[in-house]
This record gives sequence, C-alpha cells and structure tokens, in this order.
Amino acid sequence: MNFMPDRRTYLKLSVLAASAVGLAACGSEAGADGPVTLRFTWWGGDARHKTTQQIIEKFNMEHPNITVKGEYSDWTGYWDKLATQVAGNDAPDIIQMDEKYVREYGDRGALLDLNRLESLEIADFAPDAVKSGEIDGKLHGLVIGLGTFAIAVNPEILEKAGISMPDDKSWSWQDYLELGSEVSRKVPGSIGIGLGYSDIDLYYWARQQGDRLYDGEAKVVIKPETLSSFWQLRLDASKSGSTDKPAGIFESAGAPLDQSSLATGKMAFGGIFNTQLPAYNAAKGQDLKLLRIPGEAQAKERAAYYKSSMFWSLSARTKHQGAAETFLNYLSNSQEAGDLILTERGIPANAKIRESITGKLGPEDTAAVEFSNAIAEEARPAPPITPVGGSIIESILARYMADVLFEKTTPVSAATAFIEEIKTTIQR
Repeated sequence: MNFMPDRRTYLKLSVLAASAVGLAACGSEAGADGPVTLRFTWWGGDARHKTTQQIIEKFNMEHPNITVKGEYSDWTGYWDKLATQVAGNDAPDIIQMDEKYVREYGDRGALLDLNRLESLEIADFAPDAVKSGEIDGKLHGLVIGLGTFAIAVNPEILEKAGISMPDDKSWSWQDYLELGSEVSRKVPGSIGIGLGYSDIDLYYWARQQGDRLYDGEAKVVIKPETLSSFWQLRLDASKSGSTDKPAGIFESAGAPLDQSSLATGKMAFGGIFNTQLPAYNAAKGQDLKLLRIPGEAQAKERAAYYKSSMFWSLSARTKHQGAAETFLNYLSNSQEAGDLILTERGIPANAKIRESITGKLGPEDTAAVEFSNAIAEEARPAPPITPVGGSIIESILARYMADVLFEKTTPVSAATAFIEEIKTTIQR
C-alpha cells in the first residue's frame, strides 16, 4: 500500500532535521555582505502578487548584494506546498505565515526564534501585537497587520433587486437568509448570500452562541448543538435558494479570490476580512461596502474581534540569517514597503507606518480602516492561538460541510463526529 503523508505528517518528518540545524542557522551570515539569494513565499490574489513583486524589486535595487526571489500561490495550495518544502529541508528563507500555523510550524522547529535576531526593529509595534506571534517565549512570527471579519455587500445587485441597504447594527441571521432569498428571486443568475464554513465563520457563530471551539488550554470545548446549528443554517440557506447550490459553494470557495462569486459580481453579500476590500473591488471594478456580521445584536456575546492578519516568519534552516533579517526589517519598517502594502495585508501593526500611510489611502483602504474604527467599542479579545493540529481544521470542516449539504449525513450526526475527530487531531 502506498503511503501519502498529509501536511501534519510532513511536518513531523521534518522536525528532527529542522531542530538539528537550528543552532547552526542562528548567526549564520549575520552581517554578511553577500552576494546571497533569498527565497520569499506568500499566498494571495493578483493584487498582492503585483505589489509584493514591486517591493522585491525595490529591495533588490537598494541591496545589490542580496537577491530576493518570490514564490507565491493562492491559499488553497500554499500550505501543502510549504509542508512539502519543510519536510524536504527546502523551506523558503522568508515565509508569510498564518495564525493557524504559527504553533504548528514553530513547535516543530521549522521557524526561527526572531528574538535571537541581533537587529530586528520592533520599537514601533505595540507589545501586545508582537506577543501575538510568540509561543512559550519564542517569537515565531512578526505580526504584519490587523483585520476584522465583515460582510461585503454589492450595492449594484441590491439596486437591481429594489432592496435597501440593511441596518447592520440590528440585523439577524434570519434577516440575512431572507435577504438572500429575495435577491436570488429578483435578480436571476445572482447568488443572494455567501455562508462560509471556515474556522473563522465557526468561531463567530460559536461566540455568538456563548460558546468556543477551543479554550485557553487548547482543549476542544465546543458543544454539539452549536455545531449542528452552524451546519443547519447553511443547509437551510442552500435549500431555500438564499445561497448557491452545494456544487457552486465549493467551486467558489476553492477558486482564487479574484475568481470567487463575490469578486466576480455574482453574489450580493459575502464574508471577507475588511482589508480584503481593495482586492475584491479591483477584481471586477466593483464598489463593495462593508457591514457588520449578522446576529451581533441578538447574540449572547458579540463575536467581532481584531485578528492578526498574518505574520512574517523566517525558516530555522535559512543559511543567510543576516540577509533575511535585513529583508524582514525592510518589509516591516520601510516606508517603501508600507506605501505599497497599505492595508492589503491588514491595517499595519507598525504604528509609524500606519500613521504615515493614512493620507495615502484610496477609498477602499480608507473604508477598511473606517470599518475597524467603527467596531472599536464592540470588539472583544481575540481567541487563543490555534493549537498544534488545528491547522487542518479547514479541510475537516470542508468535508463535514460537504456531507451535510449533499445530505450524506445530518447536522446533528456531523457535529458529534466532528468533535470526536478534532479532539484526536489536537495535540496538547
């Protein structure tokens, strides 16, 4: 029988190799003047790829002895590729890292402890923001920006349907479903609402029910009824025509951002992070607006919070630590990089950069910042960092979502099975 290791197995296979070279990597090339070549990897859509390539070109011109080469993909394939590279001792030097994977890679020795860098510039970062990438005293990721989840609405579709902009301070999930049905009925060929099934979607739902997925000790604590109601809402929406049919839901979810139903102007309402607004609008020249998540007014507990959008990490195996540190400082602190990134990777965690770009923001970036400011008094603390093993929750949720939508199982049965599976997946 052929054995095909999954992402977690790849990481397990690589941990000993990564740990073995950890000390050798630290200090390697510190102060070196090259010439060296660095590999830099990130995920994202076309807008992010273009601006990141511009940053690389500017850096390379200013540092002739360091050549940065970019490697990128969309979210769907990014993590499988990275896991394969780490397992093969071929990890890129600089890695764009997501919160769900910081502990996964950090605990297994694949990421450099940034606290050991000699000249990392973090004076303009709030201490709490820096700590968001810290695990057991080791800084495995330097936070890039902050974002919050929102509903993007397409005013053009609403106008065609003769529907007024909803009041996002009071609307409920039932209101959301009814709006979806109305849009789908009045605007043929359109999709009323999007209902995601990611861990972010689940976290918001659970918190509104007064529940949690994990507690502070990395234990799975979510109640079966919370999960079953999460899936039941999505099943009801698909059956009623509020949202797309199951096949369309998964096709859009697996597409790059600029090819999703919301980005291509086919969907009236859909969940995004506020800082993704420019990319969604650029995809089809739209003018999407941001609204609060439904159900906040009726919730047992408000769900909104500021999420660390992503992090910059360095491979523990980099052979060019000094050069990698130079590029990391450029990404995090230079005005040139800040002017290009703006809010695309989150509202900058670097306070100096955040202040400097305020007058340079276009309408979409300004709207993203204004939305973050608007919910400031409503926002709650961020959830605990995802435990080891939790990075594969996306694929597990997708599998159960498919089983429920295609009616291979019931939401109640899926909830029980999911909890048992995720408990065996989490390592404490």
